[in-house]
Amino acid sequence: MPTSRFVRLVWAAVASLLLIVVVGSPGVAAVKPSIDQVEGLRKEATKARNELQGLDQELKDLRKDVKQSKKKLRGTLSELAEADAEFEKIRGPLAQLANSAYQAPAASGPLSIFGPGGAEAALHGSADVAFLAGADEALLDTAEELRERREGLADDAQNLQSQTNLDQAKIKKQQKTLFKRIEELNGQLTKMLKNLDLDRDTELTLMCDTSLVEDSTKFPNGLIPGKYLCKVPQKGYLLRADAALAFVKLNAAYKKRFGVDMCVRDAYRDLAEQQRLYYERPGFAAIPGHSNHGLGQALDLCGGVQTSGSLQFNWLEANAGTYGWFHPSWAYSSPFEPWHWEFGTEDR
Repeated sequence: MPTSRFVRLVWAAVASLLLIVVVGSPGVAAVKPSIDQVEGLRKEATKARNELQGLDQELKDLRKDVKQSKKKLRGTLSELAEADAEFEKIRGPLAQLANSAYQAPAASGPLSIFGPGGAEAALHGSADVAFLAGADEALLDTAEELRERREGLADDAQNLQSQTNLDQAKIKKQQKTLFKRIEELNGQLTKMLKNLDLDRDTELTLMCDTSLVEDSTKFPNGLIPGKYLCKVPQKGYLLRADAALAFVKLNAAYKKRFGVDMCVRDAYRDLAEQQRLYYERPGFAAIPGHSNHGLGQALDLCGGVQTSGSLQFNWLEANAGTYGWFHPSWAYSSPFEPWHWEFGTEDR
């Protein structure tokens, strides 16, 4: 049940925070957290986010179940309406039967011929009873069965709806609590990062969650939500998590060699940007929805790399593979784009 998992999540987060002292108690100096502690807190925030996604799916499943139960109930009620219509057809004969029984209450059994109505009236009454009983007994039984079934299904549907409403309310409450918890954890993480006074690359690495990589591949080209992308050292540019972390390392090696960060001209490119470039440069930009930039696994570089044969280009060509980056074969000739580099494998 969502509740038990939620309890485990909260207690895990509480236990983690008890071990991580960010702000000292009154009269006690604050303890500077370690990188491992920051990483632990980031994992707690990731766990809370994953739990929230699981609750969202459960809520969708509940709504689907409710929709199916309502559809089933509508079909049953339609079927029972037909039974009611059939029942209406025999209402007249039933009224006649009741009237006959009222007028000749003794017209039944072997002694009915001695009743006050005489033998002939008694025989007519008995015949009416036998005819109605034989002709309509099956229909009456069917109508009764359907009525009982209707009552049972209506009760079941009402109980299901009530339980579903309760479950939905619980999940929404848990969602709200988890949202708040994620904000708290993220706030704690930000504060800890400031206290640690980390260098830029370490902070970028800690803030980038590689567990999101697999889910990011489910989104169409150019439509990857921001939470699945990570910052790179160059301000304003984003890449898929694994590509971003690999580029941070590649950039550090480049900076060690040349004394400056790599020059980036373009990274992740959303669908709108792909469309804009395609209309501005038809024949040169990829068809919108087919750009490697839309996967968060491509970079356009500058600062010398854009010139084939330059010192920077040659260094990158020799070292990029160590960090998972490469210059695609097509970019050597068709079209010629020495500035374009990709992460992963060329046959992906």
